[in-house]
Amino acid sequence: MEMFAITIDYWHWWILGGVFLLLEAFVSGFFFIWLATAAAIVGVAMILFPEMSWKIQIVVFTVLSVATIALFRKYQKSHPVITDQPELNRRSRQYIGRTFTLQGPIVNGVGVLHVDDTTWRIVGGDLPAGQNITLSMWMVCC
Repeated sequence: MEMFAITIDYWHWWILGGVFLLLEAFVSGFFFIWLATAAAIVGVAMILFPEMSWKIQIVVFTVLSVATIALFRKYQKSHPVITDQPELNRRSRQYIGRTFTLQGPIVNGVGVLHVDDTTWRIVGGDLPAGQNITLSMWMVCC
């Protein structure tokens, strides 16, 4: 292992960066791209400082990886993605504020509501069947 570690060169880091880019292409989430960036930077550092030991290279790669991921997370929090369909993958939240007719009563605070092609369990005050209700965030249960 020690013999291999001594021969790590800049192009090894660039190959590792390329592998991380390939992983990013197949696994979304903006994680591996930052590892690829860190590997590429270490590769450039190896050109500038060819005498850098493999231990320092690993430390630099680790620090850069953590730093790039942390900076991206901070940027992502301060610049959220704006979309015209913010509730796209939150199906129950798409129904909040809409009015529906109860097909069955709400008894003891629990009832069933048929919405489009789905049955939702709702909670709320006791109501008879046929009553119009407007869903709130606290009504959609499971």
